[in-house]
Amino acid sequence: MEKVLLTGITGYVGSHLAIQLLDQGYEVIGTTRNLERGKEMKEILSAHSKNIDKLSILEANLTDELYIWEEALSGIDYAIHVASPLPRIMPKNDDDLIIPAKKGVLNVLQAAAANGVKRVVLTSSFAAIAYGVSKRKIFTEEDWTDPSNYKDSTAYIRSKAIAEKAAWNFIEKDNSGLELSVVNPGLILGPVLDKRDYGTSAAAVLKMLDGSFPAIPKFGYGIVDVRSVVDMHIKAMTVPKAAGERFICINSFFTMADVINVLREKYPERKFPKMMLPNFVVRIFSLFDKEAAPATVELNAERLHSNEKARKLLNWEPISDRQSIIDTAESLFKLGFIK
Repeated sequence: MEKVLLTGITGYVGSHLAIQLLDQGYEVIGTTRNLERGKEMKEILSAHSKNIDKLSILEANLTDELYIWEEALSGIDYAIHVASPLPRIMPKNDDDLIIPAKKGVLNVLQAAAANGVKRVVLTSSFAAIAYGVSKRKIFTEEDWTDPSNYKDSTAYIRSKAIAEKAAWNFIEKDNSGLELSVVNPGLILGPVLDKRDYGTSAAAVLKMLDGSFPAIPKFGYGIVDVRSVVDMHIKAMTVPKAAGERFICINSFFTMADVINVLREKYPERKFPKMMLPNFVVRIFSLFDKEAAPATVELNAERLHSNEKARKLLNWEPISDRQSIIDTAESLFKLGFIK
């Protein structure tokens, strides 16, 4: 039985990944910043996997000393590094995100190289590809975000670009034989498992359902289902040709109006906004709602993408966006976020 170290197991993507890895016969060692929270997540996951006895939890922080990560990666076959700081409100100081994101990536890679791990799969982001450059083009894996462009990026976006660059720079100099594959998701939707950590992306659907949006903002995102993200991670871990590659993990581009149309069709009894919200109003609103502030970089942007590389090299077939949006909403109702 092969062993997988999975960082960030208590998060939205990490919890879904744990279920699929367990169900596919892997032994999973999940890391978390808080051991009690990890034990709580293990109990939640036990309702979704019959192989929960193959899951163990370790406490490790991204900025811990390297020896802690070397101990965690001892005897491990693969590592999937999902953990990265993603607050709902952006910090005033970029380093609050950049330092742990970059140090966490390097800790995992250095420890993996020292322990003879076969491959590390890094969860990066489309944020590392499509910002600080042209807002209207079809982006591919050859593109990189420019973190020096503060007008078209946030602290989170800059942290993802800098951390992923650090990962590739490490691999370029490493001679241990360690392989690296990178997954670059967009806005991740899909079933929410845990009421405490439902993912920053799922909050977009929540705000539409609970009446937080008085009108429809004029922007959109590349959307992907969390189950499709999991599928790509496991393929990136196991497919030989995935070594040394990064993969855009997005199905299609949806505007907020597109998302509301799907929800309106599914829930005709609920009230949804019909009027479009002028951009200047969004900017004013972001001054009072700090959770909304990061969305201002999406105004007047249409960051399209190509996922052909993942489809061809990994034989990846994503779940439809409509299904993802509906499943997100249904899980939010089930967990009691919306009445």
